Amino acid sequence: MVRNPERRTALLDAAIDVLAAQGARGLTFRAVDDQASVPVGTTSNYFPSRDELLRQAGEYVFVRLTPSPEAAAEMLAGPHDRDQERVLMQTLLRHAEADRAGYLALFELRLEAVRRPQLREAFAQQFRANLDQIVHSHVEGGFPGDRTTAVLLYVAMSGLLLEHLTLPGVLGEEPIEDVVAALVTRIVPE
Repeated sequence: MVRNPERRTALLDAAIDVLAAQGARGLTFRAVDDQASVPVGTTSNYFPSRDELLRQAGEYVFVRLTPSPEAAAEMLAGPHDRDQERVLMQTLLRHAEADRAGYLALFELRLEAVRRPQLREAFAQQFRANLDQIVHSHVEGGFPGDRTTAVLLYVAMSGLLLEHLTLPGVLGEEPIEDVVAALVTRIVPE
């Protein structure tokens, strides 16, 4: 197997873009080669099977969407109150809008995980770890509310992002930032 970490990352980024644009059924070695602008056969040199490409894309999408430790620390700076929670959720929204393809690929991979037990297991573990980190950061960070508050924010923002990124405008004429602010106001106690 070829070992060039930069090329592997470029291929995984291309796979994420293919998933976002064409769905899991469109994820082929050839499609990734084309998206990455590499010679035909390059992707198959890095990934022994389509299942392995899906699995690694599933792992990589979390890396791609996770803010750097510096950015995360900056987001958590300041008072841990409801207003800061609103800022955090609006920052998440902007992050999702900036990497729409990454989030669309994540949604597509979630659907593919329904049909693939190994992918489902890996995704469930990763999502559980993310949720545990969110709850820990919320509760131990001193934000208002408890574990349930953090879980409700997670579920509400997941649904909001799905609606906003897949069917823009469905949530109405109100600016999406205002919808996020209302969501936080209703879920997070003062």
